[in-house]
Amino acid sequence: MGRLVDGKWTTQWYTPDAEGRFVRGETAFRDRITADGSSGYPPEAGRYHLYVSYACPWAHRTVIARALLGLEDAISISVVNPFMGDDGWTFDEAPGVVPDPVHQARFLWQVYVASAADYTGRVTVPILLDKQSGKIVNNESREILRMLETMRGGRPSLAPEPLRAEIDRTIDAIYTPINNGVYRAGFAVSQGAYEEGVTELFAALDRWEEVLSTRRYLCGATLTEADLCLFTTLYRFDPVYHGHFKCNIQRIQDYPNLWGFTRDVLQTPGVAATCRLDHIKEHYYRSHPTINPTRIVPVGPRIDYATPHGRDALFR
Repeated sequence: MGRLVDGKWTTQWYTPDAEGRFVRGETAFRDRITADGSSGYPPEAGRYHLYVSYACPWAHRTVIARALLGLEDAISISVVNPFMGDDGWTFDEAPGVVPDPVHQARFLWQVYVASAADYTGRVTVPILLDKQSGKIVNNESREILRMLETMRGGRPSLAPEPLRAEIDRTIDAIYTPINNGVYRAGFAVSQGAYEEGVTELFAALDRWEEVLSTRRYLCGATLTEADLCLFTTLYRFDPVYHGHFKCNIQRIQDYPNLWGFTRDVLQTPGVAATCRLDHIKEHYYRSHPTINPTRIVPVGPRIDYATPHGRDALFR
């Protein structure tokens, strides 16, 4: 994260509102890959490049989709260093980092400037880039998810047509209170804003705990984009959000259905290889000095994600 203002880098990537609430800015690049290529971006294997962080839940959802949709050979990838310091996301060498082969950038903001020389705004992941032009196609994770569908080969869809309306409603429903809710709690700068965010977060978790008591996945019997969007937040919850962001009314492990769901998605073939708790903890605990000024990364907690979830037998 971070942003460019008048060509200068700043780590201040958001401005709280008057009541101290965290306010997330809009993404800037919103072009699309379309099945017929009418957008100028056809679904061509080998043409696109994905920039991600293993630490970021928004980027993580696209990495999972890339794996589950069988696109790892069709879409190349770069992975930033988990530590985000004064220069923002970098490709500085560390375990798990994959350098930028397109622009040979050291800093992620250079990818943005290469695409738009006068760019002023947040520097975020994920980024889907067109290698032919060197330009960013899109940096909105939800839209990238749906675009990856257009490139899917013989793998099962994550957005089947009969479920798309429900998938979209579900992603809308979990975004503000859960996906963004942990940030609303963690980055609040007033007691009232924090309590508002954390209260809405746990009310939503209670609601989806109930939903998942009657179905295996959020939209029924099929794993969809909606499940990826919830999973990447839940996976980070107990190791990071519970303590670092003060989302400590309960752990996800205290919710039988949400905890089972988290393990169910994680144990789906192809998902675990995209999950890097080392990057997640390194990023959050070291990159937010206003929240954790010592930048000490905790050793725990111990979490057994390999415990059988049993949800496949429960919901046949």
